[in-house]
Amino acid sequence: MKQAEMKKPVARKLLLKLFGSRTKVKMDASSAVRVGRLFGISENNIRVTINRLHSQKMLSLVDRGYYQLGKRGESFARQINSWREAEESLLTEWHGDWIVVQTNMLAKSDKKQSRKNERALKIVGFKKVFSDMHIRPANIAGGAVKVRERLYMLGLSQQAVVFCASNFDFKLQSRTNKLWNTTELEQAYRNGINKLQGSLLRLPTLSLDEAMIESYEIGDSALHQLVFDPLLPSPLVNERLRDQFTQLVKHYDDVGAQIWHRFLSLGK
Repeated sequence: MKQAEMKKPVARKLLLKLFGSRTKVKMDASSAVRVGRLFGISENNIRVTINRLHSQKMLSLVDRGYYQLGKRGESFARQINSWREAEESLLTEWHGDWIVVQTNMLAKSDKKQSRKNERALKIVGFKKVFSDMHIRPANIAGGAVKVRERLYMLGLSQQAVVFCASNFDFKLQSRTNKLWNTTELEQAYRNGINKLQGSLLRLPTLSLDEAMIESYEIGDSALHQLVFDPLLPSPLVNERLRDQFTQLVKHYDDVGAQIWHRFLSLGK
């Protein structure tokens, strides 16, 4: 993938993804600059970002000028990497009931909080069924209690009401069946599988620098798809197809981590 065709990543996101790719990743500023250079990010931008992350306790300074994730950074990494266990630990059998979030009591004037609300609901797979009512299938282990905890952790206002509901009337049930475009979702799984398989065949033929760039771009796109996947149950979506995609993303992430660590070790 040529750099001209690549959208330059934000320095903060790039560094946190690399530091959080595995536990106890250490990197000095010069290595971070080498990484940034691959993606067209200036040395000054990388160094300023490292200093900011350090002052925010996202990074901590360890021996001989090396950085690793600080306490806040480790918490961030756990959230980002939770996708690895999501399907196994989060999901349970669906019996046709729903988890509902009621938001009519939230202030619309607080734009910043509104954006947090929308992002949290999107990550957990909720869809708006009415103007102030969002729902998702209740196939999450722990039900409304666990979903409520996760939504609040992701930034949803704690004034929102989260509860379970069932026995929808025919009109509402018909409406829920149209909320998710499952055909598009399943096609995205197929496209993702093809893209990852193609890249896995291509990576061994690339230079280390080229492999670094491609593994980041392809891997980041696949991870974004997984993080925002609604984790719908059968029969709403083909769960086997999603699982195939998820397992391939895990394998690709492992391959990408090996490439990143090889690149970093050359600078030591």
